[in-house]
Amino acid sequence: MKRHTAAIIGAGFMGRTHIEALRRLGNVEVKAIAAATTDETRTLASAFNIERSESDYRGILKDPAIDAIHICTPNSLHYEIAEAALKAGKHIICEKPLATNSQDAAKLVTLAHERKLRHATNYNLRYYPMVQQMRAMRESGELGEILIAQGTYSQDWLFHDTDWNWRVEASEGGPSRVMADIGSHWCDMTEHVTGLRITSLNADLQTFHKTRKRPRGPIETFQTTSVGDRVEVPVDTEDFGSVQFHMGDRTRGAFTASQVSAGCKNRLSLEIFGTKSSVAWDQERPDELWTGSRDSRNSIMLKDPALLLPGARTYADFPAGHSEGYDDTFKQAFRRFYQSIADPESTPEYPLFDDGLRQLLLVEAEIESSRSRKWVDIPK
Repeated sequence: MKRHTAAIIGAGFMGRTHIEALRRLGNVEVKAIAAATTDETRTLASAFNIERSESDYRGILKDPAIDAIHICTPNSLHYEIAEAALKAGKHIICEKPLATNSQDAAKLVTLAHERKLRHATNYNLRYYPMVQQMRAMRESGELGEILIAQGTYSQDWLFHDTDWNWRVEASEGGPSRVMADIGSHWCDMTEHVTGLRITSLNADLQTFHKTRKRPRGPIETFQTTSVGDRVEVPVDTEDFGSVQFHMGDRTRGAFTASQVSAGCKNRLSLEIFGTKSSVAWDQERPDELWTGSRDSRNSIMLKDPALLLPGARTYADFPAGHSEGYDDTFKQAFRRFYQSIADPESTPEYPLFDDGLRQLLLVEAEIESSRSRKWVDIPK
């Protein structure tokens, strides 16, 4: 098994998650980490015994010993870092969204293909075993023609006006928060499972907290606190969105995305209804898959590699009764990414920069639709 070296740009929640997933692969060494906050970077490097920590990622890009870069920074920095890394000849895994607008994302797609470098937008939630089982069932014809796709991605970590994260401000996260951050995961998964593309949509976005109380000091992603010195600031990104959509001439769907839904910790639920049968899955119960039929009994299938269809089986590493969850999706995505580096002739089995551009086009259509109160077609 060929060994690879990686560098992590970003020392927050997602940077740590990437490091932990890479350690589990066994053939990827994290050689360096960079982030703007020197103390935070050194602390993370020390915790994971990473030999090199920098406050400026540009020095790391000059290191010929680094094969791949993982971009785990706030969204506003994705384009700048990805462009520089591609020009430095590095393979890239970039957290979503790929950029804060589709124009920059399109430039990255073009540059990545021109340089013939491996490139991934980390829509890792595709890689739950039971999500792959849904996709395999559709590919095998078990569902029939897809009629309806519906669901939600609901969280509550920004429920209070005292809850805060850098994503709240458009200057850091981009013009969309909920739809770009989690709604895009739902759309990517739905298109991946159904094999269909959203062709037009009608969206309604809402900011419930017009102002929030921002801590004067730094706060970790998903950390909630109501104490400390705060300043009230206006909010320029959405807390919630609802979307109706078409997938071609016949298939219809709807979903919501929310970060203010009390009690929902990480509830991505997807329901697919076909002319033969239906499937439903919930990220908060990741090892269960509901299947429904008009003319026979419904059932709940528990994750068991021996019972998964061949197309889904390689996404489950543990035997029946041993849960595989959020952290495992990163491992599965990264494994396939580094396998593709080792085999330049192989077809990528992960979402590309092209998929990152695709989701930004959907997000921009959602923003336009909500502002204009009209249906919007998705550019091809």
